[in-house]
Amino acid sequence: MTTAVAAPFRFFSLQVTRTRRLGASVVRVTFAGDDLRHFFSDGRDQSLSLFLPHPGQDAPAVPVELGDGWWQGWRELPDDVRAVMRSYTLRALRRDPDEIDIDFVLHTPAGPASSWASRACAGDRVVLLGPAVADNRAIRFRPPADCDLMLLWGDETALPAISSILESLPAGQRVRVWLEARDPGTAQDLITLADAEVTWLGAGSSLDALRAAQLPPAVRPYVWIAGESGSVKALRRHFVQERGIDRRRVTFVGYWRQGLSEEQLREQE
Repeated sequence: MTTAVAAPFRFFSLQVTRTRRLGASVVRVTFAGDDLRHFFSDGRDQSLSLFLPHPGQDAPAVPVELGDGWWQGWRELPDDVRAVMRSYTLRALRRDPDEIDIDFVLHTPAGPASSWASRACAGDRVVLLGPAVADNRAIRFRPPADCDLMLLWGDETALPAISSILESLPAGQRVRVWLEARDPGTAQDLITLADAEVTWLGAGSSLDALRAAQLPPAVRPYVWIAGESGSVKALRRHFVQERGIDRRRVTFVGYWRQGLSEEQLREQE
């Protein structure tokens, strides 16, 4: 499956090779496939579109043969046939052999992606829409070279990106991290060489916690915020209006919106 979409992205036909539980409510799924030799990414918060089959299907239904017309063709498929499409963050890319990891949060009640991940096993087939060039527009984490303090906030959906960011930071880089989790089972030990302070928060407590936080002195801070859209907007206002941080040094990404499914969000695009 080598159909090109709007460059620099393309479809990848992949299979599950293994799964691993990371605590009570997170499962890491590892995928492989010949197509991954064409997958490139230098991003720490690389966004991907994952297509999953419905129960009873042996592969997701995505009309990749339509080329750039795949989107309209996919939307026109019957609801019980059309592949489930969800956005995820790349957790890791490895070579020799070519593999990628994607982390799934297991929710209750479970949505279609959570249900799929909870029962995923070796050989299960998926389709991925991902990058064919290392530097692409689906990478948002781009700290300025002069950053002297990094401030990161995310909810459960941003945990893979924040974990990857922390692993990439050099020793001595000052960073403060706030992670909001509805389920305590989501909490993980995060690995970094940076001078990092990580705070886990309960759902809905972030704005008050950040307002009360004493930040280290900094001249050129950089802020990265990702997760539920309403929370992201409120925290951006906090950092720009209340903390006085230059809005050009604040990256904010809404991964989802409270009360709306991903299908409903796409209808509004």
